[in-house]
Amino acid sequence: MTDPEWTRKFQITTRDLKHGDSWHLEFDENLVDVCQKPGWKKCIVHTGARFRCTKCSRGWSSNMVMVVCHMQLRNGEGIVKVRPSCQKCKECSEAPMEKPSIPSDNIFPLMNNLVQKIRVKCYNENLERKKKHFRNFDGNKPHEPAHCEACMRGFCPKNRS
Repeated sequence: MTDPEWTRKFQITTRDLKHGDSWHLEFDENLVDVCQKPGWKKCIVHTGARFRCTKCSRGWSSNMVMVVCHMQLRNGEGIVKVRPSCQKCKECSEAPMEKPSIPSDNIFPLMNNLVQKIRVKCYNENLERKKKHFRNFDGNKPHEPAHCEACMRGFCPKNRS
């Protein structure tokens, strides 16, 4: 996951938003999923990613990596702050929460989903609901809820009934 790649794909997907408005994407490690500052809108999108433990070098994949997004549009200037959630290695009890490595193939669908959320939350567009919930991951891949930051916070759709 590289900032320039996310930024480039974000700029491509925001081209069709309101003419004259400009949007910018920022990574923010301090972003929290439970609340946002006044005037900001929040959304949570999910994607697939790989992780690698910095203690034991164990690798694993997850198809439910939560990406917290806070967005704001003021006077034609839009900003989106994002923070992909981390996961913990299930083999190492003292391992830190590891940052995800999100494949390039998953970034564009993630940005498309984010732009749909911007349309609804910042422009109040009434988009028709599709019959199927948007997913940009393979639901058959493994998921480790006991080590997933999104699951620990209650935001993982895999654990919703």
